[in-house]
Amino acid sequence: MGEENKTRNLPHVNLPIPSPRPHNPHVPFRKTLSLQRHQNHLSHHRLHLQSFFPNPCSTTSADLETISDGFDEGGSNQAPSTKVYLQTFCSVGSNSLVTLIKKLVDTGDRPVLVYDGFLRWALDVAKQFGIPSAVFFTQSCAVNNVYYHVSKGILQLPLLPEVNVSLPGLPLLQVSELPSFISDYEPQSAWFDVIVKQFENVDGADWVVDWMSSFWNVMTIGPTIPSMYLDKRLDDDKDYGMNIFNPETDACRSWLNGKPNGSVVYVSFGSLASPEANEMQELALALKGSDCNFLWVETKEKGLVVTWCNQLEVLSHDLIYTDQITNAKLVEDVWGIGITGQRNQNDLATKETIERCLNELVNGEKGKEIKMNTIKWKNLAKKAVEEGGISDKNIDEFIAKLLEN
Repeated sequence: MGEENKTRNLPHVNLPIPSPRPHNPHVPFRKTLSLQRHQNHLSHHRLHLQSFFPNPCSTTSADLETISDGFDEGGSNQAPSTKVYLQTFCSVGSNSLVTLIKKLVDTGDRPVLVYDGFLRWALDVAKQFGIPSAVFFTQSCAVNNVYYHVSKGILQLPLLPEVNVSLPGLPLLQVSELPSFISDYEPQSAWFDVIVKQFENVDGADWVVDWMSSFWNVMTIGPTIPSMYLDKRLDDDKDYGMNIFNPETDACRSWLNGKPNGSVVYVSFGSLASPEANEMQELALALKGSDCNFLWVETKEKGLVVTWCNQLEVLSHDLIYTDQITNAKLVEDVWGIGITGQRNQNDLATKETIERCLNELVNGEKGKEIKMNTIKWKNLAKKAVEEGGISDKNIDEFIAKLLEN
């Protein structure tokens, strides 16, 4: 990291969206800035602060601040509808953020506001105080590429199922390979409005921490995961410091240590997905019928079921081979690190299909090639974030430009 950037303090407010998945990438980015000794304020939503950080002093080095989404007792579950929640979050959240920024400004700080792309109203608050701002897109560049072209009207919806979609920088995509908000277009969806409109005012941000450098002042960083799994420059940085459930880490580690290397499949639907009962059944039957050990279902000799686990520790274990990248097209066809199970006429991946994919991944020739590609990308990721890597240089440049202002 640039030594000159460590001699001057750059206070910053990091504002993630109140959900585990998009929140997680903000944490390593914040810690990287803290590595350069820049004062850090992590602004969280009151309900989620209590849930995610039950012991905040031991889980984060940032000064934890709270803003309100208007539903401090129950979050989105307290709201009568998603639309009402998002509208209220916009109005109440904006006012709450104004109060927080004013408090910092009154103490003599001129903080930089780093906000999640879904919270586009945060930019208006930054402009109100005349402070620098950076929008942080936590979804993949490929997904943002699709949403950008929809937001600008270049990719017009709805799309016919048989249409192939050609976008700059991406392979030819079938409609079924696009994000579900696009392939299953519902114009009245409140979340569709939030996701697509995140590009509506991005031209006003000082920095865009993601993609599209031909349009905006932009850079790519990451992978944004804890340092222990990449460059190891931050001591004891092994997790994001937050969980929506209590992880059963010891049980997972003990069970994994008793299995042969490369023999375990990790199964997770994340914190938001709600698979149908028939989908769960097909997957469970496939796992039980395969030759794989697996961390998910209830057969004690071949599998382990837990309510929640430390995903990073499990995925870094020598025994585990899997991936959870949502864009299956890139996983299989571009990066070569996975196999897509094709769905039948009822839009269901059957147990036979899943079992065939599992056995090919763990025991087949395709699986050997995939494991080699996974190691290649893992090494490239480490190289990107280590000192002097492209991500490290981009963060240095980001800080230097802000300090100039």
